Amino acid sequence: MLVVMGTIFFLSHQPGDTLYLPAFPGIDKICHLAIYGLLALTVLWCLGPEKQDSLVKVALKTILFCLVYGLSDEFHQSYIPQRSVSGLDLLADLTGAILVCAMWLRCRRLRLSMESGYMILTRRLEGVDGDKKFKNEL
Repeated sequence: MLVVMGTIFFLSHQPGDTLYLPAFPGIDKICHLAIYGLLALTVLWCLGPEKQDSLVKVALKTILFCLVYGLSDEFHQSYIPQRSVSGLDLLADLTGAILVCAMWLRCRRLRLSMESGYMILTRRLEGVDGDKKFKNEL
């Protein structure tokens, strides 16, 4: 998480005339979306659902963290030559965090439902085997 945050800070600290991006419309927003999606992923990994009560709370804390870091990043850029504060950049940052959190929630819920289904199936199969053993002992 700290490496991703440091990378964001480093890139934000570069003057605007030193950043060379491909001539592709919206590439800067895609970069914001991707790096803040990566930040969200690392924050989710650090928070870990095992340490929290609710998956939704973990996701909301992650989104809030990314939003606050995005705000501080935009503030930081206001002091860098040929860089400016952009609400659209912040929106791209937030979108990246939200997308990753939504995918994470979906995967975690799918995993939990599969685990609970596996546990139910295991219990039923153990019950069937237990009945057979009981009948064979009679």
